[in-house]
Amino acid sequence: MTLATILFLIGLILLITGGKLLVVGASELGLTLKVPPLLIGLTVVAFATSSPEIAVCLLAAWRDQSALVVGNLVGSNIFNILLVLGVAASIFPLVVKRQLIRWDVPVMIGVSLIFWLLAARGEIGRFSGLFLLLGLIAYIIFSYKKAEPGGTSPTLPLWKQLLAIGVGVVFLGIGSELLVSGATDIARYLGVGELAIGLTIVAVGTSLPELTTSLVAIRRKEGDLAVGNIVGSNIFNLLGVAGVTALLSKGPIEVPPKAIWFDIPVMVGVSVAALPIFLTGHLISRWEGALFLAYYALYILYLFFAGTVPLFTAALLFFILPLTLITLLIGVVRHLKSRN
Repeated sequence: MTLATILFLIGLILLITGGKLLVVGASELGLTLKVPPLLIGLTVVAFATSSPEIAVCLLAAWRDQSALVVGNLVGSNIFNILLVLGVAASIFPLVVKRQLIRWDVPVMIGVSLIFWLLAARGEIGRFSGLFLLLGLIAYIIFSYKKAEPGGTSPTLPLWKQLLAIGVGVVFLGIGSELLVSGATDIARYLGVGELAIGLTIVAVGTSLPELTTSLVAIRRKEGDLAVGNIVGSNIFNLLGVAGVTALLSKGPIEVPPKAIWFDIPVMVGVSVAALPIFLTGHLISRWEGALFLAYYALYILYLFFAGTVPLFTAALLFFILPLTLITLLIGVVRHLKSRN
């Protein structure tokens, strides 16, 4: 137990350091390539910060821990939107570019729905993995063609940019591995199930790079990089991580029934809920960030108490969620009226 705690803390330190290096290197690389920070956030940073998910999912797949793979993918995407975006917006209101609203967020929603359809069969095989990877390639090509050149010059030479990105990715990978190993040992010591570990401890551990990277970007006033990192990471998790894992695993990735009827729909619903918030004034305000944080807390509570506290489950499903949906719809209607 003591060793697991030490590994957890060392991993956390490496994650924070790697996040700082990655943001600096990626921001400078974007200036060198003459592309805006949003595209760098959607591609280079998003893909780099998702590298821990690839390592964990591949390892879990080869150990026949399919529930851990699905839990990591789904839990990471829920964590990215509700907690990472919630924390970032709570610290500093985020202005959202039109490209995110018109293209990237709808793509994230569409990819989430496709993943749900593929998973609804009970497994994700090699053919589905190939399909997801082809979708990722198409997304990268289209995003590159839509990018507008940047106008600021970099302050670091190219070799230092690549070195910062490389060291940052290594730190993120090692840090996530140590953190997840420690956290998983602690969770198993406490008697937590495999799917729950994937949805919570492992998902949080592998998504800490997104959290640290986005917070560092906010501190550097790189709002586009922060939001683009979150949206891009979610797209890459479902297309790239799931695709590579399904192709390289020994057999199909089995999807637990609970994930099909509850956790994956929650992931889809969270992605859909992000769009109305982005629409209202192209700004993610502090109260909307706080709302996301509150819902992540409710989701975690549901995972652990749904079977023991029926009243909590009923309140969540029949009162809190409908009330939030009505609030989001009112916000969209007001936005459309203001445009007219």
